[in-house]
Amino acid sequence: MIKHFFSKQFMIFLLTGGTAAAVNFSSRILYSQHFDFSSAVIFAYLTGMITAFVLAKLFVFKKSQQSIRRSALFFVLVNLVAILQTWGISMGLAHYLLPSLGVRLYVREIAHATGVAVPVFTSYIGHKRWSFR
Repeated sequence: MIKHFFSKQFMIFLLTGGTAAAVNFSSRILYSQHFDFSSAVIFAYLTGMITAFVLAKLFVFKKSQQSIRRSALFFVLVNLVAILQTWGISMGLAHYLLPSLGVRLYVREIAHATGVAVPVFTSYIGHKRWSFR
């Protein structure tokens, strides 16, 4: 299983995922101007997820034999797990761990960036096995 993480495909996944993560992170800042932090994290994740699907289909999993509809369905299912990871980590860090450590600056940014980074590995395996097989 670990060999998957040393492939060219995984490196491209990291690049496209990094782009989607940047969209996710920056859109959260924009959404935060109109929504509370929790809602902004969810909306930003959805924005990043759409970006990730398009980039993954175009650049990472080009040889997928599945229909777009089936790929999109599994992509959403894999990302439901990832969004729970992202949200849980973001909320836990922002409201509990970072304040208890005395962190006062950029708490939401640190929490959200960490929450976005964690599901990279589980998402890659899920997308490789189900979303774009």
